[in-house]
Amino acid sequence: MVIIIVMTRHKSSEAVDTALHFKWVVLTALSVIATGSVFYHRFLHLSWIDAVYFSVITITTVGYGDIHPTTPGTKLFTIFYVLIGVGIIAASLNILVRIAAQKRLQKKALKNK
Repeated sequence: MVIIIVMTRHKSSEAVDTALHFKWVVLTALSVIATGSVFYHRFLHLSWIDAVYFSVITITTVGYGDIHPTTPGTKLFTIFYVLIGVGIIAASLNILVRIAAQKRLQKKALKNK
């Protein structure tokens, strides 16, 4: 714990904020996948591996079509699950691009000194 505090002390507050946001987005994404997996395991009677597979395929909007919701309740859940999932993936990509851009700007600033 002390090592983490010492390491983050030298980072800019913007970099620390970005890293913290990324951790929250990853945690949220894993929570959404876990929620979907439990739901699909319970209501579509999928095995755990199939439930996780279907959750990830659904949240990434790949949708192979091999597994699909069959009842009105599971279809309604899936609609909201996809909307939330797309938002989570968009937020993750946004943060990853921001981190890459910050690193590129830092390298450029060091090069120009």
